[in-house]
Amino acid sequence: MTEDIQPVAGGITAPQGFTAAGVYAGLKKEKKDLALIVSSTPAVAAAVYTRNRVQAAPLVVTREHLKSGLARAIVVNSGNANACTGERGYRDAREMAAVTAAAAGCEPWQVVVASTGVIGVPMPMDKIREGIQTASRQLAVAGGSDAATAIMTTDTIIKETAVQLSLGGVTVTIAGIAKGSGMIHPNMGTMLCFLTTDAVIDRDDLEQALRAVVDRTFNMVTVDGDTSTNDMAVILANGCAGNAPLTIEEHAAFRAGLEDVCRQLARLIARDGEGATKLITVEVRKAASEQEARLAARAVAGSNLVKSAIFGADANWGRILCAAGYSGAAIDPERVDIYLESQAGCEQMAAGGEPLPFSEEKALAILQEEEIVITLDLNQGHACATAWGCDLTYDYVKINATYRT
Repeated sequence: MTEDIQPVAGGITAPQGFTAAGVYAGLKKEKKDLALIVSSTPAVAAAVYTRNRVQAAPLVVTREHLKSGLARAIVVNSGNANACTGERGYRDAREMAAVTAAAAGCEPWQVVVASTGVIGVPMPMDKIREGIQTASRQLAVAGGSDAATAIMTTDTIIKETAVQLSLGGVTVTIAGIAKGSGMIHPNMGTMLCFLTTDAVIDRDDLEQALRAVVDRTFNMVTVDGDTSTNDMAVILANGCAGNAPLTIEEHAAFRAGLEDVCRQLARLIARDGEGATKLITVEVRKAASEQEARLAARAVAGSNLVKSAIFGADANWGRILCAAGYSGAAIDPERVDIYLESQAGCEQMAAGGEPLPFSEEKALAILQEEEIVITLDLNQGHACATAWGCDLTYDYVKINATYRT
């Protein structure tokens, strides 16, 4: 985070003009499972969606609605994905929008609809209707954390953050919440993410910023190689900060603030991977291009063999080089240097693709920490990229073996 970007409290409602709520509607056994986020005025909206060809009804409806480029409200439920539910699923998603619109005082096409949970189960609309009404009565600036809690599925921690920066002498706030723990892979979207800002920004600039930032953050996260049917990242910009139209420099500053928010959320998602005990950061340096660096970083972060070695604190650095080699990046293995680093120290494992003598004791200490950094210097250029992942544990299988039951 740069000096010009400062963290602030308040989560998704930290920007001016936003309220939120999270309630228990009965879709899950006992935890909050329905969230509302509402802007006091129509907001410029942009989104990116999963590339999975199987797309849930809420995603299809949201895509239709956001063709207008405007939105006032977001309704999200957890516990039921409303995916692979046929024509009924589309009717239910549209009804969610209509009920939310009536409660928020806007048009149905101004509502973003999102769902997460079990695939292939019809939505219990009686519970959804009542939940939306309850949430609408609880909308408040203080409701951001409740909304972040309500969108969780197998997540173990809420994921929320907010920052402020100055644009043309005006303080602007950018905030976000996300959910994601399993079915996480860099093929956007990698989860559900909802972002808000009070900045004045036109839709083309907002969409450009979101797509660029998603490529550098959420599309660099991998937990298990699966890409969900419901993934999306949506941003609403309501202009309540009242800043002047952005200059080229201010647009770059806005994008930096947005990237800071999304990077924080991406790291939280990776650290909270299902069953995970460690956060893995893969930094690729001196690549021939950013695309080459991204390919290599994502392959290493997503390698089940690398993830298993990190879980077992096994300094098997050959798996790292192997993953970079099959990534699709045009690396020269005879130039690659590899390092392992954590709070316990740093150890170089290889130079020019060949082994170096290293301390097994120091490597073990490094790998026993909760945050591990794997660095690959490709020594082929000046580009870099970072990817995030987590270790692969016995608990990942346990969680997903009983997801429905």
